[in-house]
Amino acid sequence: MLRIQNFINGKLIDPVSNKWLDNINPALGEVYGQIPNSQEEDVHQAVIAANKAFGKWSNTSIENRSECLLRIANGIEKRLEEFAQAESIDNGKPLSLAKKVDIPRAIANFRFFAKAITQYASKSHQTVHTNSINFTLRKPVGIVGCISPWNLPLYLFSWKIAPALAAGNCVIAKPSEVTPVTAFLLSQVCQEAGLPPGVLNIVHGSGEHCGQNIVAHPSIKAISFTGGTNTGQHIARTAAPMFKKLSLELGGKNPNLVFADCDYEKMLKTTLNSSFANQGQICLCGSRIYVEESIFDKFKNDFVAATKKLIVGDPKNPNTDLGALVSQAHLEKVYNYIKQINSAETKVLAGGNLVHPKGFEKGYFLEPTIIEVNNNQCRLNQEEIFGPVVTLMPFKTEKEALKLANEVRYGLSATVWTNDINRSMRLSQEIEAGIVWVNTWLNRDLRTPFGGVKESGVGREGGFEALDFFTEPKNVCIQYQA
Repeated sequence: MLRIQNFINGKLIDPVSNKWLDNINPALGEVYGQIPNSQEEDVHQAVIAANKAFGKWSNTSIENRSECLLRIANGIEKRLEEFAQAESIDNGKPLSLAKKVDIPRAIANFRFFAKAITQYASKSHQTVHTNSINFTLRKPVGIVGCISPWNLPLYLFSWKIAPALAAGNCVIAKPSEVTPVTAFLLSQVCQEAGLPPGVLNIVHGSGEHCGQNIVAHPSIKAISFTGGTNTGQHIARTAAPMFKKLSLELGGKNPNLVFADCDYEKMLKTTLNSSFANQGQICLCGSRIYVEESIFDKFKNDFVAATKKLIVGDPKNPNTDLGALVSQAHLEKVYNYIKQINSAETKVLAGGNLVHPKGFEKGYFLEPTIIEVNNNQCRLNQEEIFGPVVTLMPFKTEKEALKLANEVRYGLSATVWTNDINRSMRLSQEIEAGIVWVNTWLNRDLRTPFGGVKESGVGREGGFEALDFFTEPKNVCIQYQA
């Protein structure tokens, strides 16, 4: 039985209350570990440690902070197989995905911000007629809270922690209580890398207790959160009256617009991936697929055929395409969308059934599911399902496609498939989303801003935008004698 501990002031310790939560292997549906059910006392312990460390860490040279992050990246890389195994077991995702994407991306996050901080520059402005010069300092915010989700556990955990540390902050971080193991392994790597005590504190527990106490603590000056829109609203209500800085990356209901003039084979292959990668549990998955009417029937037949070939089962099998959903509660939520469909508005074209692979009969498996809809206002097209469920719908014109794409309360990402450069430019500007991919998907450059509009969030992560969030600008004006 794996017993995870909090990482506070450079040490791995049990929760003050000695309260614990079960950690479940979603592929087997069995408890295989315990994590701290941290309370207010644990968060306060972490804040005390961070307060003590902040003065020295914030004044540590950029070069030294950079080198420390690089040591952390190297430490994860040396244990890549162990991290990938842990991520696959904890999350239910295929081991091959964790090895190729999740853990390498976490390593890349630390390395990217280790280098980015050395290139992060401020501005100056000379005013000749007043004999003065203004320059901007970027100072670390102080103690910041980083709360990450369960779908890409270490990948998104590091996406927050790395820029916060690089900018000179001390961090109170909470990984998802559903997928805590790689954050625990990161604690060990930080010890080995010589990260000073108190600079990064990882406190495990539920959102209700641990997360809420991080958000509400008066000494924590900024909150970076990735997760559901409802939780984001609650965080905003708590943090806004305290004038904390907020970065909220929330839900998505992303459109995938397919035009007849696209590179069809590339589109089909990529759309299969963008629909069902990580069991559809990626906030950027294209869950609403709109196809130009002239190729709709061809696409539908080809897409259904390709989907039916996908293998659902043992996450450790290299041939597995989809593993288990992350928890029984989440499986029930996703499956209920399928069970409650309106037959007058929808038709299941593929999937829609629970799966019980041999040896994993108690696991949380679901077939990749395609549903044809005739009403863009149906629940399936308006609500974030966050599982291996996509909808299909035809359109006649570019104008109609744009209208369908924008008719939701979310605006995280969108994908457009066309070889018409004029159309791609028009749609890129008019689609209400923080990210638009044209003839590609999940093609990320870490220098670019990441985030959404409408109910998909507030603020941007990535590149210098992340360093901007984790610092406060201070203008200094000096007048000199001519």
